Amino acid sequence: MRPPVILPGATLGVMGGGQLGRMFVHEAQRLGYFTAVLDPDENSPAGLVSHHHIRAAYLDAHGLDQLARLSAAITTEFENVPAEALAALARRRPVAPGAEAVAIAQDRAREKAHFTACGVPCAPHAVIETPQQLQAVAGELLPGVLKTARLGYDGKGQVRVASREQLAAAWDELKRVPCVLEKLLPLAAECSVIVARGADGQMVNLPAQLNLHRGGILAVTEVFEGAVAPAQARQAVEAARAVADGLQYTGVLCIEFFILDDGSLVVNEMAPRPHNSGHYSVDACDVSQFELQVRALAGLPLPAPRQHSPAIMLNLLGDLWFRHGEAEVTPPWAEVLALPGAHLHLYGKLSARPGRKMGHLTFTGASSAQVRELALRAAALLGIAPF
Repeated sequence: MRPPVILPGATLGVMGGGQLGRMFVHEAQRLGYFTAVLDPDENSPAGLVSHHHIRAAYLDAHGLDQLARLSAAITTEFENVPAEALAALARRRPVAPGAEAVAIAQDRAREKAHFTACGVPCAPHAVIETPQQLQAVAGELLPGVLKTARLGYDGKGQVRVASREQLAAAWDELKRVPCVLEKLLPLAAECSVIVARGADGQMVNLPAQLNLHRGGILAVTEVFEGAVAPAQARQAVEAARAVADGLQYTGVLCIEFFILDDGSLVVNEMAPRPHNSGHYSVDACDVSQFELQVRALAGLPLPAPRQHSPAIMLNLLGDLWFRHGEAEVTPPWAEVLALPGAHLHLYGKLSARPGRKMGHLTFTGASSAQVRELALRAAALLGIAPF
């Protein structure tokens, strides 16, 4: 049975107080909802702008009780919220995405098994949980990348290995936790697709997004006609929808893909939440990924997003504040904002540090050539490497 629609005026809760929670809160408030955030950090970006900020750990029983009492429905803003906390909340309130979908996304082995069950190709791989499985790894999986099965993100918990000796040493380095070894494939590019699915099965998606990662962290996203070849874009959208349907998912889901040298596509991983690569949608689409997140959670209709402008998004890491030495210096925002089509989003974090996601900058314009020129000019001003 379809859950009841939750209309504006109710309170929507979010587990996690980072920048994705902040953007969800802003969108929910724009639509007329009140918001409640559970996050232990008193200066969390989402907590600072929410109507209610519950300062508690994610498994704190009293904090979860407060969130459930305040909220008509609850979502999450990052995938490492304990699935058991979401399961506890779901006994009292609608929770989207559900605990089971989040638990699968938290475990690379389960994630890859789900992709395979959905008929979506992923890189050749092996699960390594025991010394016996380590010894049984097929030679054709090397060279490869050894990844922790849990708690890896932004390139963390990953080691490249070229031989069995390196593989054994890497597993020791990772404390012999459960891991997945993925065969190293010849990559031409990376892309992602964001889908939104309602509890009734209705599903819409944003366009396929071309992504550039540096140091394991998303650096640039380009979204315009031809950024991803049409055949690959169609395949990525179909695969993303199959993964969401297979999970009986409710909410916003991002699926990341590798485009190989031969033009084929393999799935990399999924994020059960809005994603950096979809940030451009706030400025370049008539419905953003965060509005879709609010709508899916509240049981509202999901309109198909329409991209009205070509867009390029630059991720702004804390390194930009330390270009000139150890002292923190504010980047030249006035010069950046003098460029046509510049949309600056800073996340309200009180201090910068290298590698920390401080904000993003999206350029929109009349053509892909125009936005690329402007984005490259901004990159030069900020000290971001060209792309």
